[in-house]
Amino acid sequence: MPDPTTRPLAVVTGASTGIGYELAKQFAEHGYDLVVSAEDPGIERAAAELRSQGATVTAVQADLATYDGVEELAGRVTAGPAPDALAVNAGVGNSGSFLDGALADHLNLVALNVTGAVHLAHRLLPAMVTKGEGKVLFTSSIAGVMPGPYESTYAASKAFLYSFSEAIRRELKDKGVTVTALMPGPTETEFFERAGLQDTKVGTSKKDDAAEVAKDGFEALMAGKDHVTAGSFTNKVQAAAAKYLPGKVSAKMHERMAKPGTGKLGSKVQEMRTKPKADAGGS
Repeated sequence: MPDPTTRPLAVVTGASTGIGYELAKQFAEHGYDLVVSAEDPGIERAAAELRSQGATVTAVQADLATYDGVEELAGRVTAGPAPDALAVNAGVGNSGSFLDGALADHLNLVALNVTGAVHLAHRLLPAMVTKGEGKVLFTSSIAGVMPGPYESTYAASKAFLYSFSEAIRRELKDKGVTVTALMPGPTETEFFERAGLQDTKVGTSKKDDAAEVAKDGFEALMAGKDHVTAGSFTNKVQAAAAKYLPGKVSAKMHERMAKPGTGKLGSKVQEMRTKPKADAGGS
């Protein structure tokens, strides 16, 4: 176990559950102290569990979809030594037709997934550059490599993070700071319930384990890779294929996965609706 006075520091957002929590566990298990953040009170429970790994953990409950929330977290971090690693993982999804969704929900998604990520990176990266070393991970998605009907703003936000990650990686190539994009596919987290995707093919399909996805992300980050398509072989095939398929083709593929009513329950209901009814008089 590293000496407590020389342990590296990692900042992980969206760390109360799911991939974010598992990323924080990876850091703790590899000798990092932590600053972890999430909007919900569950971040305190997560911090307590992470301390059992021997890490010193500071929990910050803050809404990173707001300017003040990002500033609160950034202020807590910049008050101490420059972090050695930053995992920008906080994000939210939504589903359904763009026009059927509330504008406030779309704008909140952009505020958290895009604006909050840019804001936090801009506040924390300078200290890493001054230090001359650091590792940054952005949680994007394989949804970010294709148009996303019925997840339009979510897929677009993940495409932004992938592009942003690759761009600033290039800008920082001589500064000692590496940037990695984590590209998971469907993962077993609370995401699908929160995004309202339970009645979709992707929502009812088999999903990857969040711990395995986080492990893939952590290892890619430590290796300084530009990105990693985490999880199953299927994810890798889908991400690779999307690079070569016309946008209208990959959009149609995504539609089949994310359109409401395409899940197992939805398909059964649709079948019942279209099946001819038996004669009410009986046999």
